[in-house]
Amino acid sequence: MSNLPRPEPTEHAAYYGRYIALVPEGDILVTLRDQLEDTLAVLSRVTPDRETFRYAEGKWSVREVVGHVLDTERVFAFRALAMARSESAELPGMEQDEWAARSNAHERTLQDLTDEWVALRRANVHMFATFTPEMGSHWGVASGFGFTVRSFAWLTAGHELWHRVGLERDYLKLGASGRA
Repeated sequence: MSNLPRPEPTEHAAYYGRYIALVPEGDILVTLRDQLEDTLAVLSRVTPDRETFRYAEGKWSVREVVGHVLDTERVFAFRALAMARSESAELPGMEQDEWAARSNAHERTLQDLTDEWVALRRANVHMFATFTPEMGSHWGVASGFGFTVRSFAWLTAGHELWHRVGLERDYLKLGASGRA
């Protein structure tokens, strides 16, 4: 069983509770590993001509959604690592729309983004697995809010699941023609 039990609502900014609530009970390391297969199955349904699809004006393309998941997972992992090592400095926030606008995710292939995400997730699972219970309970400040290290493992899983559900609902749903 993981050394990183589900965090209490007081261990993260309230906004993030919606992500953690999506994560099933159980060992978070198993969940993070299992998400690889589940998300790859969803991404495999995106045809090359749909990679740049936006379901509405001003929304991200499929590629940009995956790029956002990559960026956010990196930020959460950095925060977890810094706090596990007892970093006392407040860590910066992340303005997701500005980051997405300045990334090149829309110009990259979905396969390239997916390959990067798989490598990142595997590395993060290894990192989270090395954290002792004591490290998991360390606190730090990011974006002006207090977080425990363990909350970032659960946030990583919940954030990815949030966007996977969104991809299925908004990007891969079948229209009246029977085609996505």
